[in-house]
Amino acid sequence: GVAFGVIEQLRRARPEAKFLELVHRLDRETSGILVLAKKRSALVHLHEQIRGNGMDKRYFACVAGEFPNTRQHVKLPLYKYSTPDGERRVRVQADGLASHTVFNRMEAFDGYTLLEAELKTGRTHQIRVHLQSIGFPIVGDDKYGDFALNKALSRSGAKPGLKRMFLHAHRLTLTHPATGAPMTVSAPLPAECVEFLQQLRQGRPARDAD
Repeated sequence: GVAFGVIEQLRRARPEAKFLELVHRLDRETSGILVLAKKRSALVHLHEQIRGNGMDKRYFACVAGEFPNTRQHVKLPLYKYSTPDGERRVRVQADGLASHTVFNRMEAFDGYTLLEAELKTGRTHQIRVHLQSIGFPIVGDDKYGDFALNKALSRSGAKPGLKRMFLHAHRLTLTHPATGAPMTVSAPLPAECVEFLQQLRQGRPARDAD
């Protein structure tokens, strides 16, 4: 996931900040909300929220295939391992860590579906591997996706076309560590994801979650 590069750049950009740490991580290919703490006490408080399921993280993912359910719980244990060349990967395995994602169907297209993912646990590559395991890989995922489809979508002039993974952290709800007030942060979809959805809608009128 993104760690060293982001935090080092932010520390260089804000040399006056005495303390600056990432509260959580995003995969390098994932866009959206990333929370930082400017005080150690805030970092501890926010980590407690994550461990106690007090932080609600929502992601948008566009998948290959027509997702049949309006809402689906996926509870599959995830095991982290390294490939022979040292790359970090995750797979479903009986002795892996308990993992739980809820998927809500937001919009259906011809051959694709826009989902919202609710993270109930926070395992590495959790959304990506859960979706791959139930037969709905994320569009543009270069580790767990449909590689032939990704190649076709990334060709110059392809319509629909996309040259990135369609996974975006769009909403985060937490308790403010200083005031104790509930707080929701949102991030709009990047332009390339918006354009991809528009192309899908032109292919066939979209259907909502019913």
